[in-house]
Amino acid sequence: MTEAATETRTAGWKTLDDLDLGGRTVLTRVDINVPVEGGRVTDTTRIERIVPTVEAILASGGKPMLIAHFGRPRGKVVAEMSLRQVVPALTQALGRKVQFIETLEGAEELTEEARAAEVLLLENIRFHPGEEANDPDFAARLAGLGDVYCNDAFSAAHRAHASTEALARLLPACAGRLMQAELRALEQALGNPRRPVLGAGRRGQGLDQARPARQPGGTGRHAGDRRRHGQHLSRRAGAWRRPVALRA
Repeated sequence: MTEAATETRTAGWKTLDDLDLGGRTVLTRVDINVPVEGGRVTDTTRIERIVPTVEAILASGGKPMLIAHFGRPRGKVVAEMSLRQVVPALTQALGRKVQFIETLEGAEELTEEARAAEVLLLENIRFHPGEEANDPDFAARLAGLGDVYCNDAFSAAHRAHASTEALARLLPACAGRLMQAELRALEQALGNPRRPVLGAGRRGQGLDQARPARQPGGTGRHAGDRRRHGQHLSRRAGAWRRPVALRA
């Protein structure tokens, strides 16, 4: 077992390292909702951030089928919100051919060209009313397209949509590389935060001799602010939940 797999198993969620992807289609939820002007992507940051996940799937013998949204078409086909326009930027970032699948029916009956492609990209998932409605029948239809579910869309993971919630319950599920990094950072911050020494010491003192920072419950001019901030963090920490796909 790899070091990454050991860490994530301890944390209670799985990553790509924990699943056998060989010969399997991996339904990979990503966030490539990028800015576009005149039909061209003007900022490829989000696209570049999914590259490690796609490469990891391919290296393990899997075929990534990317599921993503673009804008808010609200269950209708809106030409200006088609993901077709991000294909050139995605192809360039991956250095691989990306086959665009225009319809769900096309994904269910892949052409020979699509079968030969290394990476598949479904059309804007929000063109379907069942996505934002978290419709179980629509999720089951999506599940029929693949063998494994990978969530790498941290920014959309809080939404109870079909591709982020219902689908996650229907297939073996794991976190992508981006999601893995975000969850590890969150668990470090909320479960085992590092506590820096904030108090100033006299010249020549080591860190162990420096005066510790006053705690939020102390007294003084800013004590009330610190208490309120601590309560705010506590509420946020208590409200945070791991995405359903990744719970043990």
